[in-house]
Amino acid sequence: MFESIILLMVSFFANLFSAFAGGGAGLIQLPALILLGLPFAVALGTHKIASVALGLGATARHLREGSLERRFALFILACGLPGVALGASLILGVPDRPAEIALGILTLGLALYSFLSPALGQEYTPSNRGRRGYLIGGAVLFLIGALNGSLTSGTGLFVTLWLVRWFGLDYRRAVAYTLVLVGLFWNGLGALTIGLQAQPRWEWLPALLAGSLLGGYAGAHLSIGRGNRVIKRAYELITAAVGITLLAG
Repeated sequence: MFESIILLMVSFFANLFSAFAGGGAGLIQLPALILLGLPFAVALGTHKIASVALGLGATARHLREGSLERRFALFILACGLPGVALGASLILGVPDRPAEIALGILTLGLALYSFLSPALGQEYTPSNRGRRGYLIGGAVLFLIGALNGSLTSGTGLFVTLWLVRWFGLDYRRAVAYTLVLVGLFWNGLGALTIGLQAQPRWEWLPALLAGSLLGGYAGAHLSIGRGNRVIKRAYELITAAVGITLLAG
């Protein structure tokens, strides 16, 4: 019972912050599972499955707002899902420490870029919606999908910033797309692919799923009720924390 309560609390707060800022649940949840004694592959598979509930909770809240464009959402899925499958199929054979260091440097770069761009993501100004824009945007989403399938800590943050920077979304809309599409569909495919290679810790999943579902809904509710500037600051703080954690190992 005590173990289940710990898992529930860790999962709830990790996914609450992630749903508010647009990514970063792995910053807390994945290291916690490893510290509790799970090997990396088992912890990754367990976390991936649990994180799908984040998408379910966030979806339940964001669909009430009706802020997602169906065709644009399908485009994000079509570009990202093949990358997720590729990354998840390769991760267990790749040394994770060098990849974590590289990802940590990139993630810190995201935080710095957002911080140094005060007007970024404050207004909804759609851009790069022509053929060239979609080709470049889709290629980057594929690469982020590959990262998402392999290294789970903070890759949703990459999607959030890319949607803001390249496609002109404000932070509130970008977070909604990230939580629904990455949280539910990208993570779902990653969980399935990794789960076929490494057995998750099934007895821990009920508490983790409950925490993810509740945290995802609560975080999505908070982000909808706050302005883009508050969400931007939360994004920068979470992104910087994820980067530092990855570098620290």
